[in-house]
Amino acid sequence: MTAPDILGRVGILGAMDAEISEFLDHAELLEHVEWRGFDFHRIRLEGREAILVKCGVGKVYSALVSQHLIDTYLPSSLIFTGVAGALNPAYEIGDVVISRDCMQHDVDGRALGFSRGNLLYTDLKVFTAEPSLVSAALSAQADGHKIHAGRILTGDQFMTRDEINHHRYLIDELRGDAVEMEGGAMAQVCAVNGLPFVVVRTISDRADGDAVHDFTRFLPVVAQNSFAIVKHILSV
Repeated sequence: MTAPDILGRVGILGAMDAEISEFLDHAELLEHVEWRGFDFHRIRLEGREAILVKCGVGKVYSALVSQHLIDTYLPSSLIFTGVAGALNPAYEIGDVVISRDCMQHDVDGRALGFSRGNLLYTDLKVFTAEPSLVSAALSAQADGHKIHAGRILTGDQFMTRDEINHHRYLIDELRGDAVEMEGGAMAQVCAVNGLPFVVVRTISDRADGDAVHDFTRFLPVVAQNSFAIVKHILSV
């Protein structure tokens, strides 16, 4: 399957205004629909139709809005875009990580015999992104920064170095390269619906002692890199 085969009408999600503002600034707006406080924008970008929405922060919002987008607009694939904290020491602020796969790091059923990250009483744990979308993203340029393929971990926590030091399993056990709060939930929804997906995240902080400062400072700037990658995917 090649990228154009699955890029009919694509759904694009971001958690915050800064993560979707570049799309609204550069795309042709075809329609705006409000649903339960969420704004769905039907846009045209790079000659393709897309549905763009700010879903809000966290796994529940991500899953809720992803399923509504799928049910209402019948997209051929979903892309989550925005920023993430680096777990991989080779990643620098401004670099982009493309999801090779996703896991939900805050799912822990070990007391019941499940491995960490395994959704309880299912065989769902690692959600693999669509290879053709990953390949298309990796062929882009990131304005002097590097583009990596890696494992993106998702959980309902904003991670700083203190949390990382107390949760070494994120790196040592789960082998995470970046951490954020929505992508893995969207990936789960896509897995249940049999829909291709990819997560595109620009590194806004190093999940260290400066994480909050760096996140606030760099969010509006580094989100532009994620936009450039998604724009490239749509043009392939």
